[in-house]
Amino acid sequence: MRLKLLFLCIICTLLFAACNKDENITFDVDAKIAFSTDSILFDTVFTAIGSSSRRLKIYNPNAKAIIINSIKLSGGNASAYSLNINGIATAETSELKINGNDSINVFVKVNINPTLQNLPFIVEDSILFSFNGKKQNIPLVAYGQNANFVNSSTIQTNTVWNSKLPYIIYKSVTIGKDANLTMAPGIRILFHGNATMSIKGTLTAIGTKTDTILFASDRLEKLYQDETGQWNGLHFYPDSKDSHINYAIIKNGIAGITVDSLSLNNKPKLLLTNSIIKNMEVVGFLGYQTELTAFNNLFFNCGQYLLYGVGGGKYNLKQNTFAGYNISFARKTPAVYLSDYISSTQAANLTVDIFNNIIWGNLKDELVIDKKLPNTVLISNIKNNLLKNSVTTYNLNGNILNADPSFFNAEKGNFKLIATSPANNKGYNLSADLYFGNYLNKDLNNKSRLFPSELGCYENN
Repeated sequence: MRLKLLFLCIICTLLFAACNKDENITFDVDAKIAFSTDSILFDTVFTAIGSSSRRLKIYNPNAKAIIINSIKLSGGNASAYSLNINGIATAETSELKINGNDSINVFVKVNINPTLQNLPFIVEDSILFSFNGKKQNIPLVAYGQNANFVNSSTIQTNTVWNSKLPYIIYKSVTIGKDANLTMAPGIRILFHGNATMSIKGTLTAIGTKTDTILFASDRLEKLYQDETGQWNGLHFYPDSKDSHINYAIIKNGIAGITVDSLSLNNKPKLLLTNSIIKNMEVVGFLGYQTELTAFNNLFFNCGQYLLYGVGGGKYNLKQNTFAGYNISFARKTPAVYLSDYISSTQAANLTVDIFNNIIWGNLKDELVIDKKLPNTVLISNIKNNLLKNSVTTYNLNGNILNADPSFFNAEKGNFKLIATSPANNKGYNLSADLYFGNYLNKDLNNKSRLFPSELGCYENN
């Protein structure tokens, strides 16, 4: 009988030991868990009420078991996403054990009706993990409204984007060398987060007065309509050539347009016409040893500069309004700054043609042309502009200094001129200009320009 009892005790002990073999748990703060992916993207373009699932695998690479104190959706029960953890549908679970060198599955489901116009274009949430005093998260990204979604893509051949649905740029889109991306009038290009458009080929974005092209953030709620810094901007690289932006609005980014090289041929590297660049956290146009041909454009509300060009280059600026009015922040740098210099090894000649512009703001000098090196050449033609400036030599060649242009309503972004503006009928006759027939013969509102014209981008006739 005693032997039988002893045998039973031994069996029970072995069974208990077997049951508790995986109970050796680590609480080490250096213990780690791993995931099958660092983010989950639901890249289905929904055309009706749709749902889609993805699997996330959680690995415990440690020799000992680990307790995950919490797994939950950041958005909780209100989230468009749902979780299934080890076969249980839930928005949150706690005290989940994963044995050493083992794993579990989490299935993530999203339910979206893409025809609901009040949905954001990109629906985001995250799965939050808490264990051993640490926290990790896995971002969840799904497409909401119907749109054309572009995710870290490179365009390698000549491509046309139509205006039927907006294009949502997630992370980035690149126009490859020798490729041409043509955008139809009225198209909306909306950027998510810190997304960027990189142009290494050619961008042809030709809008019209009635069908303007929009480059902006994908946050369309009223709260964000004038919010700066929501996306990176358009960047034109050294291989880019022959790009043209006409009748576009570029707004709410960090640096609206960046160009970092000279033209590869006898055409403008970038021709910017009839466009509005506004609400940029840092700068409207950023140029490094480059060139810009710009007519009939309006720049305003940028954190540091409206136009900043350094390292030399060529700037052909006619009939633009640079309005140094800042709604969002106090600006301490000039509206327009041009220089021959970046560094001792990056400097070049600077050619500046500035005709019939308004360059105005709250600072003493809103136009600064800075020649730093003796071995570079500055060629400047500055005629018939209204300038906020203390440099008395600018008070020649038809320029007007320090006379308020009398904008209609600068606080509300209306930079048309009132009838008594000193900028009325002061423009240099540009009818012999190479670009007169296509661009300079009309203003930003497509009104015919009669000389002597108004200064800036708007006519009053």
